[in-house]
Parts: sequence; C-alpha cells; structure tokens
Amino acid sequence: MNGGKRIVLTTFGSFGDIHPYMAIALELQARGHNPVIATSGLYREKIEGAGLSFAAMRPELPPPREQDQEMMDKVMEPRSGPKYLMEELIFPYVREGYEDLMQAVKGADLLVTHPITFAGPLVARTIGIPWVSTVLSPLSFFSAYDPPMPPFWPWMNKIRLLGPRVMKSFMNLVKLSYRPKLVDELREELGIPDYGNPVFDGQHSPALVLALFSNHFASPQPDWPKQTQITGFAFYDGRHETSMPTELLDFLNSGTAPIVFTLGSSAVWVARDFFHESIAAAKKLRRRAVLLIGDERNRPTELLPSDMIAVDYAPFESLLERASVVVHHGGVGTTSQGLRAGVPTLIVPFAFDQSDNAAHAARLGTSRTLYRRSYKAERVARELDNLLSKPQYALKAREVSARLRSENGAATASNLIEEFLSGFQKRERPNEEFAYASRN
Repeated sequence: MNGGKRIVLTTFGSFGDIHPYMAIALELQARGHNPVIATSGLYREKIEGAGLSFAAMRPELPPPREQDQEMMDKVMEPRSGPKYLMEELIFPYVREGYEDLMQAVKGADLLVTHPITFAGPLVARTIGIPWVSTVLSPLSFFSAYDPPMPPFWPWMNKIRLLGPRVMKSFMNLVKLSYRPKLVDELREELGIPDYGNPVFDGQHSPALVLALFSNHFASPQPDWPKQTQITGFAFYDGRHETSMPTELLDFLNSGTAPIVFTLGSSAVWVARDFFHESIAAAKKLRRRAVLLIGDERNRPTELLPSDMIAVDYAPFESLLERASVVVHHGGVGTTSQGLRAGVPTLIVPFAFDQSDNAAHAARLGTSRTLYRRSYKAERVARELDNLLSKPQYALKAREVSARLRSENGAATASNLIEEFLSGFQKRERPNEEFAYASRN
C-alpha cells in the first residue's frame, strides 16, 4: 500500500500478551509503517529495546520482582483470579486507560486492540478511527460449539456433551450475569450506544477480528464473529534481549535431550513446590532436566545433581526444540512455542485460559494435562513416562510443528491489516459503525 501508516496496537498482561503484538509491530515496521505499542510502562524498556515506539497506558503495574506476592496469589487463583484481575486491576482504571489511549491515537491511521484493553473499543467508537480487534486464544470467543474450559468450570466437559444448543443457553446466562458496570458507565457518559457486553461480544471489532493462533490449534466455529480471520501464531523470538546462557548451552551439548520445566512469565510467580516436585520426578525417571526458574526466589535449595541445571531464563525458540519433553503452565504463548518446538508437552494449568489451551493441545495428540493440585513427583513421573515412551506423542508433535512452521502469523496479520486499511471507508458520522470495502 502507498505510504507508511501510524498503527497503534494496545495490549495488557504478561509476555504472552505482549510478544504477539511486538511480532506484528516488527513486521509492520519492516514494511514501512510506524507501529506504536500502547501498554503498561512496565514494558517500555522491552519494547523500545526492540526498536519499536511505545506509549504508556494505564493501569500501571510494578515490575514482577516488586509486585506484591499477595496480589499475585490472588490473580493466579484458579477460581477467583479472573474476577480479581478484572474488578481490582482492570475495570477501575478504564477511564485512565481511555485518556492515555486517546493521546496515543492522535494522528494514527488504525487502532488494534487486545481482548482486555476495554478502553480500546470506546476510543474507536468515540473518534471513528479504523479499528481491528484481536484474540490470542480460542477461549475469548466463548463458543457454544467449542466450549471454553476455564479452571473454575471443571464440570464443563459434562455439560458440553449436551450439545451446542444447551451450551449456547448456558453461555448466554453467563454473559447476562457478568457485565462491567464501570465500563458501561463510561460508555454512557461518552454517548456511545450499547455495543454489547465489553467482556464478550463487545470486545470484537464489527469490521475485522484477527485470531492470532493457528487453525490447526482451533478451527472456526459457527458462532465466531463472521468477520474473523485466523492468522496463525505470531511468534516473537526476542533474541536481542536474552541469549542462551553459556552454562546452559554447555549443559545441552553435554548429553541427551533433557526435560524442560517452565512456568512462563506469569505462573512462575506462584510456583510454590512446582520445581521441587519437578526435580523429584526427573530423578525418578533418571532423566536430565532444565529448570527455567524465572526468579531467584524459585532457585532450588537442594543441591542439584550434575544432570540438572537451573537458570532464570532462556529463549524458548532455541531451547524447547532441544528438549525431550516440555512441562509448562499452558499460557498461550508458551503453548504455541511448545507446539512449534515439535516435542511432547505436559501442561499444568494454573488459571485463565490455560486449561482451555491444554485441552486444545491434548486434542492434537501432542500433549497430556495434569492439574496443579495433582502435581506430585510420582504422578508427574508417570505422565512424563507416557509422553516419553509412547511414540505417537513425538510423532504428532513433529507433525504439528511442521504445520506451524509453514505459517507466519505476524506476516498474515500484517497482510490483513494492510488490506483492511486499503479498503476502509469511514462514514460521515464517527460514532456509527465502520464499513469495510474489500478490494474486490
């Protein structure tokens, strides 16, 4: 398309919520556009270090090492964590987020939103800026045909057997019973008509929704927004940030492929006995192991044998493909990296979309799921032995990896964004819905 565009991408959350937008922004930048990522100031150094423009957007969060442990415990609690996150850390700051984003989009040609940046749809509808929404995982669609599997609904497997009609009725009740009052109050003050529950249907742009995952991970469903396009996972390697630690590289080169234990960038702050049980399980199997502990507070107090190593962090793209099996928490970012690595995975969901991601990975035949409450060395060892000894897991993992490596989510998303901008026609009255005219 002619001329670079200023494109604001807004997101909020952990690395799994930041990295896909960085990947897309870097792709857009390489095409001559001026992408800006609007998010918590916590990520300013990371984003600017990648050569991208940054705009601060509240709510503001302290660096992970300074975060209140009680707060993290509440956020990651399986049943009440999502409610606490939304009602204590997100909804109360929607006005501030709106003010920040209004500043960020000045002179912008397009706004791209994340599922829980609730100020985004309000800004788009207030000023009439072209708007594309995104989802990172299938759970965000709350489909009756592919019912979500959140950790606070352990009985969902039984209800889903009753079929889409029953599930649709149940999902409609959920949508009616949970609606953010603070977001609606701001919407009414701005004079914006009701566009649906902001947590559910209202998060989606009426013009274009990008599903930033692979159609091998989740296929389109009849009740997804009709304007949805699946892009494939948008991978950000972050190689300029952290290289493989020398001691880890030496360890990998000195023996057989290890089991890799990691809790990503969110669950790692509530690891508790995860690494202790992981060490014991690896010992039972007499397997080499890499522990990505994320923070010194998780460093094992026991002396590790020579066939195990603990490091704070390592690039997933370089490390996971050298594993025999990967054990992780099921965040969508780590799940996608695990699938691309081509090795079997054991997923240990903690909260949010993690159990739903685990269910999708299990359906691919690459993974097994072990819930957090059952994560004890003997059980972990049994699950890992299944993954290591039954060849079908490794075979399926390689097949899925080959499919994912044939996709380029960031490039596909950028193609769709450019096509959208080329065909966009704004109506005369900015508060009305947007029209999208295709090139055809």
